[in-house]
Formats: sequence, structure tokens, C-alpha cells
Amino acid sequence: MGPFLAFSRAVDGLNAAVGKLADFAVLASCAISAGNAFVRYGISYSSNAWLEVQWYLFAVIVMFGAPYTLFRNEHVRVDLVYGNLPQRARLWVDVFGIIVFLLPATILLTWMTWPFFLDSFVRMEGSPNAGGLLRWPVKLVLPVGFFLLSLQGLSELVKRIALLRGDKPEIEVVTEYVRPEQ
Repeated sequence: MGPFLAFSRAVDGLNAAVGKLADFAVLASCAISAGNAFVRYGISYSSNAWLEVQWYLFAVIVMFGAPYTLFRNEHVRVDLVYGNLPQRARLWVDVFGIIVFLLPATILLTWMTWPFFLDSFVRMEGSPNAGGLLRWPVKLVLPVGFFLLSLQGLSELVKRIALLRGDKPEIEVVTEYVRPEQ
């Protein structure tokens, strides 16, 4: 399991760094939104580029935050039964879900969004709005985000298999589940 756990460690580190980028995108989006509101209503000026930057940042927040959310085991799940299972059973449910649902979906979405980005890049697609931005950078976020989510899914699979085998991986494995408060 050594090389697989080394791979998992590297993926976790990469997605932790990318997660920090998503955190920064939240801050930047809030600052830009407040600035846009001030400029629009304070001095009656508006820019499509700044509005589109917010949209781009929202894409970064979601697509780059998702792999980090999976790493922290804080993603949305159906917890009707899961929360009442013992840890070993939850590990098996996670392994099944990663193999059957997560990886096929994220790999397919990575594959499907790459031509979407590539077409935009080749055409140097721009916004149809006056003063708008190029569209290919935000479209690149999609395949990169799904690829990172696929890598994190593989990392979580490796860690859960190691735990099921009885190995004590020296890397962080978040397996506890806390039911959301309502």
C-alpha cells in the first residue's frame, strides 16, 4: 500500500492547496461584489467585466472547493442509514459509492468538459456582453475541477481500503460522520 498511500498524500496536499485558492475566491468574490454595488449605486458606473469576474470566481469556488470538501468528508450525503452504521460498514459504503458513483461520474464529466473548454480556447471565445471577458478561462475550470475531484476520489478510495485492510495510514483520513444540525 506504500506507493498508493504516497499518491494519496500528494493528492491530499494538492487539493488542500487548491481548497485554499477556493477560500480566497470567496473573499475576492465578496470584495468585488461589494465594490460593484458601491460603484453602481454610489457613482452610477457599471462594468460587465467585473460582473463576469464574480461569475468566474463562483465557478472556482464550486469546482476547486469540491475536492477539498471530499477530502474533509464534509460533502452532502444521504444520512438516513449511514449515520447509524458502525465505522467499518461506513467504510464499505464509501468504497462502494466511490467506485460505483463518484469515479464514473467525475471521469465522464472530465472527459465531456474538455472539448467544451478546447472549443472555446481555439475560438478565443469572448463574452457577448460589451466589455466582457474571455470565456475559455472559466471553461477550463470545469475539466480541471472534475479531474481534481476524480483524483481526490481515488485518494479517498486508497485510504479507505487501507483502513479496511487494517493498515494505519500515516496520513489524515477523515472518517467520522456528524449529522447536520437542523
